[in-house]
Amino acid sequence: MEPVSLPEPGIPAGNSSSVPQKRFRVLVGVTGSVAALKLPLLIAELLKIPGLEVKVVTTERAKHFYNAQEIPVSLCGDEEEWQLWKGRSDPVLHIELRRWADLMVVAPLDANTLAKVANGICDNLLTCVIRAWDLSKPLLFCPAMNTAMWEHPITARQVEQLKAFGYTEIPCVVKKLVCGDEGQ
Repeated sequence: MEPVSLPEPGIPAGNSSSVPQKRFRVLVGVTGSVAALKLPLLIAELLKIPGLEVKVVTTERAKHFYNAQEIPVSLCGDEEEWQLWKGRSDPVLHIELRRWADLMVVAPLDANTLAKVANGICDNLLTCVIRAWDLSKPLLFCPAMNTAMWEHPITARQVEQLKAFGYTEIPCVVKKLVCGDEGQ
């Protein structure tokens, strides 16, 4: 992979030299954790970074937690995956997204999708993108689940499996959870 650099802070993209700069492309994956309700905030914050282009891949269950109208970037799910491909020469969305992105961030990564990815299951657009991911590009994952789920022994094994693939964990934080529990 050819290194891609973001523009210097305070310098608008494309104005740092006469050579056009490549925009840095971030693919955000969102899964069915209640933490998905923060997707609009995450996208708004990412779009404040000069030179950054963002697309979102969502699971069907994640859609329960956010309003798609509040997402000002391309939002793709299972329906788009199957609508795009009609015949042999048509593009395959999970491959096109893999090629497009310089970086993938899965935030939040729920327990269900963590288990799927750790075991190689790819039964939706997001898990297909991850399974096809170019391992020379960074993939960051942000686990988010109830503390009881987080503390289950299989979770640590699944997180370690993702790290073994070369993915980078963004650790959980300790806070009061939506269910009222306090913990990770």
